[in-house]
Amino acid sequence: MNTAPLFRPQTTTRRKLPVPTRLLRTRFNPSFPASTSMFSESTFPRAVLVLVAISISALILYGAADSLRFNSSSSGYPFNIFPSHRYSNNSGSSNSDPKLSINDDDGGGVGGDDYKLEKVLKEAAMEDKTVIIATLNEAWAAPNTIIDLFLESFRTGQGTRRLLNHLVIVALDRKAYRRCMEFHAHCFALVTEGLDFHDEAYFMTPAYLEMMWRRIDLLRSVLQMGYDFVFTDADIMWFRDPFPRFYLDADFQIACDHFLGNSSDVQNRPNGGFNYVKSNNRTIEFYKFWYSSRETYPGYHDQDVLNFIKFDPFIEDLGLKMRFLDTAFFGGLCEPSKDLNLVCTMHANCCYGLESKLHDLRIMLQDWKFFLSLPPTLKRSSSMLWRVPQNCSLNSLRRYDSPEKSDQQSLQH
Repeated sequence: MNTAPLFRPQTTTRRKLPVPTRLLRTRFNPSFPASTSMFSESTFPRAVLVLVAISISALILYGAADSLRFNSSSSGYPFNIFPSHRYSNNSGSSNSDPKLSINDDDGGGVGGDDYKLEKVLKEAAMEDKTVIIATLNEAWAAPNTIIDLFLESFRTGQGTRRLLNHLVIVALDRKAYRRCMEFHAHCFALVTEGLDFHDEAYFMTPAYLEMMWRRIDLLRSVLQMGYDFVFTDADIMWFRDPFPRFYLDADFQIACDHFLGNSSDVQNRPNGGFNYVKSNNRTIEFYKFWYSSRETYPGYHDQDVLNFIKFDPFIEDLGLKMRFLDTAFFGGLCEPSKDLNLVCTMHANCCYGLESKLHDLRIMLQDWKFFLSLPPTLKRSSSMLWRVPQNCSLNSLRRYDSPEKSDQQSLQH
């Protein structure tokens, strides 16, 4: 072991300083020779360097982990986000890109500052910053189920295929996100901590209510980012481009379970599964009011609360222009569109249970394809009617109303 002194003795008549004082002085002496630097063999500074390196590494890791967390400004519920990006897959498998994977075991995903909701919206938006948004969980994302019928309607509809380029699918669980990435370019995972939305949500259960309200809060965020949106449930078939049928002067327009004939009549029965909303101060404040009203009406879902607050004087004070969409163009199983020459969308509302929805949606698509196969003259003169509802019949609704059935049936309105 080298026992040579740290400093070379020098011939001098001065009294030698104590070692600690001499070390302190030489550390701050700019003329101190590099060859005699105290960092060459001192163990104390080495320990300091090690601690500094560990601290910096911990801060970097903490920052990377924190970038994956997005805290909602209005709800207070943290949720993880895993936005997608367009990618090229030469191998033919979407799993070949490690950036797109989510590990179920570690509860997180790969992301960064650029992988945020606004990035996905920007990639999907039309020139006027309009996007189409649909939510999806594992139950509806499985192969040969709701999501496949939803996308097929866009591909077979009139003027709707191009709209897929502007569709953002918001996955509510990791498996739905993975499935989305297999077939779509704009996917965004909204995974709420402590809640599991992967199963079919049973009507009015806590999980169902939370899923509906998280949707409202997400849409509020989209408006605050400056994007107009069409929100659509995935059990809605898109048969025609709906934009020509929207009201130009409305801030908020929404489809109906039952339409009374006047688009301005607040007595119409709206359905939260389909709406077109423009981003402005009125709609942002309206969505904040809508979300906060769940505390005023605890135990109700977003659609019921909307039916309460649409009469509130606050809506008039906001100056919000609300319109209700005619079921002649935006129909559903509650009130089907009667003319296939006019229909834009058809919703599997008033229907309980995933299997019932799938059955009637498949028939609905078959009816549409048959209508498209008719010669133009027959289309114009056609009095063809939908063959649905079948499994989603009014009788099934009446059975649901009985107390003994209420905990056994499921609904996604």
